[in-house]
Amino acid sequence: MSHKSLINMQRIFIAVKIDPGDNLLNMISSLKAGLKDERIKWTESENYHVTLAFLGDTEKAKIKAIMNMLRTTCTGLGEIEIMIKGTGVFKNFSDPRIIWAGIETSEKMNKLYDCVKSGLKDTGISLEERTFKPHLTLGRIKSIRDNDNLRSLAARYLNAEIQSQRVDEVILYESILTQTGPVYKPLGKYPLVSK
Repeated sequence: MSHKSLINMQRIFIAVKIDPGDNLLNMISSLKAGLKDERIKWTESENYHVTLAFLGDTEKAKIKAIMNMLRTTCTGLGEIEIMIKGTGVFKNFSDPRIIWAGIETSEKMNKLYDCVKSGLKDTGISLEERTFKPHLTLGRIKSIRDNDNLRSLAARYLNAEIQSQRVDEVILYESILTQTGPVYKPLGKYPLVSK
């Protein structure tokens, strides 16, 4: 891809923002303390979100169409109550890459995802076919020495209900990669409740 075409691209994703409460922050600081000797890049608390669709480098002209789609698709779906529950890792405990907190499956969250997915399809963007597993990325693992310790720390919160939160908007973010980590800049906010 030429440098010129990259200039007209923005790295974007669609998500709902999570405002961490005391329970979530306490759980994370407990994980950080237990894993302090490991090489983990922890997510900044102001960056907590649940991704609905990661679109990566996208042409600016296409972004306008996505914004219009979100404006029409999201309004009227109604507020969503989400429950942050449990922790785990992607890929697996033998080769862990990401530490996450889970989002309890709910009909409304699935409906929101389906609406966004079909709206994107209408704008010519197809998401890969895989089961929607909403989660909150807590940290990215660079390297780990004690996998058993990680497993036992995650097991502490396996089925714990950590935080309940109301979500009333979807946000289109630009992810700007910097040396200190990604900066998430909202490009547009789309209320789920009709004003």
